[in-house]
Amino acid sequence: MTARQALSLLETEGVVYRRPPRGTFVAEPRVRFHIGSFSEEVSRLGRHPAAKLLWAEHQEPTPSVRLALELDDGAAVHVFHRLRTVDDVPFALETTFLPADLTPGILDLADEGSLWATLRDRYGIELSRSTAVLESIVLDDSSSAQLNVRPGSAGTLLTRTTFGADGRRVEFARDVYRADRASFEVSVDLS
Repeated sequence: MTARQALSLLETEGVVYRRPPRGTFVAEPRVRFHIGSFSEEVSRLGRHPAAKLLWAEHQEPTPSVRLALELDDGAAVHVFHRLRTVDDVPFALETTFLPADLTPGILDLADEGSLWATLRDRYGIELSRSTAVLESIVLDDSSSAQLNVRPGSAGTLLTRTTFGADGRRVEFARDVYRADRASFEVSVDLS
């Protein structure tokens, strides 16, 4: 009984993971992210990032997306929903909203990499800052299946808004990370 409780505690802390009926295994170390480009952060660590596009659409934004991007009535967005991997291991589900007037034709691109690089290289948008809110969540069945974890596993919801050099909001994202594989480093300049 004590060993089972200890293993359950280690599992909730992300130190081990269970694969019934095969057993309990030591977990890989977490990837430490800064708030920013997934591709750039993973590459910085010497690992291989990838993106699998699950769907992309031109949409009328919901009220919350309209508010987050400070869009006028009648404005549209381009939405990307992608599975992000590190060394072929599922890490995150990203849903990214971009103002359609800033990104004409972006849905036609076969984007498998960094959307931030696309914004810079193809659209000439200089990114100046990004703000994010992190929340602990319980993964639903669909997210759990896509991220290859047990239903009800812990996750981290990162809600991010990115600003261009002119101060305009150019991206709003809701990213769901596996809590057992990702950690986030936040630093503040106190000078």
